[in-house]
Amino acid sequence: MQLISPEKIFRGKGAWVKALPQIKELTKRPLLLGRSLATNKIRQQIYKDLRNEDFYIHVSNLQFDCCYEDLERLRKIILSNNCDSIIATGGGKVLDAGKYLADSLSIPVITIPLSASTCAGWTALSNIYSINGQFIRDIELKSCPNILVLDHSFIETAPNRTLASGIADALAKWYESSLTSSKVEDGLVQQAIQISRVLRDQLLIDGERAYQSQAVQNVSWCNVVEGCALTAGLIGGIGGEKCRTAAAHAIHNGLTQIFSTQKPLHGEIVGVGILLQLRLEETKNNNKLANQSINQLLGLMKKLNLPTTIAELGINVFENNNLQKIAEFTCRDKSEIHYLPFEINQQDIIEIITNFEKQKIKI
Repeated sequence: MQLISPEKIFRGKGAWVKALPQIKELTKRPLLLGRSLATNKIRQQIYKDLRNEDFYIHVSNLQFDCCYEDLERLRKIILSNNCDSIIATGGGKVLDAGKYLADSLSIPVITIPLSASTCAGWTALSNIYSINGQFIRDIELKSCPNILVLDHSFIETAPNRTLASGIADALAKWYESSLTSSKVEDGLVQQAIQISRVLRDQLLIDGERAYQSQAVQNVSWCNVVEGCALTAGLIGGIGGEKCRTAAAHAIHNGLTQIFSTQKPLHGEIVGVGILLQLRLEETKNNNKLANQSINQLLGLMKKLNLPTTIAELGINVFENNNLQKIAEFTCRDKSEIHYLPFEINQQDIIEIITNFEKQKIKI
């Protein structure tokens, strides 16, 4: 069984208002879930619109990074208020929490991304973190969201940093899936890889223009936003597990085990993970084009003000046995690092990161 896409998708400017009749058919007593103070104004507008449509709404906020402690607290709130659905509004952690809770309680979920930082609004997956933000595991859910609302009027209010993060996360789809699944004969998997290639090219061409755009909602901006929030999710839905993650995300998961002074976004860490994956391909798989790919990516990442080293993520790998901790988690038994078509061990990760950080790649 494949869980390819949400049941209904509303996209574009004014998508939220257009989605309301469908949402009304699905729920009467939703929990409106959010988190950030920066998005409070949008959530207040959503709340007002729901009240005007005679919904009975309970409001609650995520306190941490989609951790079990927070999820249990929210589950009790949902049950005690007889909520019949969840409307998750925010970034990836809020969307993942909403999906997980709805799945565990067998109620519908509506995802409303408020930035293009990830494709979490699309997928049938939730990433679980510790209360301190350390990645624990990802959980496959029983379905994709019932309704996804990607309203450009909401997305345009998000900081440009979130768009840059989304671009890095979406780029990883090509660099990971083309490596892990290129020899898979399944037609849908091959089609997913080709979609990821087209998405990569689109992001390389339009990414900087969308990021720098003063006139939001131009063609480049729209294509990049929808590529990050929608197409990236479609690729994982069509291609399946091995088209979603490999070394870049495995290294992300390892890096989250270490305290960062800067609280980097998911895609910012993944972007550094792509560079490290390419170094692994160069040294362990004799990929002669890997260095060229690194230079191409570095050019875009610099223009998007994305971190390009682990140090720029606010992590010092050369203290407190951090290198060993990162390597151990990255190479644990169930890690996506083992989707690579060549063997990787902890020493490989330690050596690649050490050389990478010491070189302090600049462009």
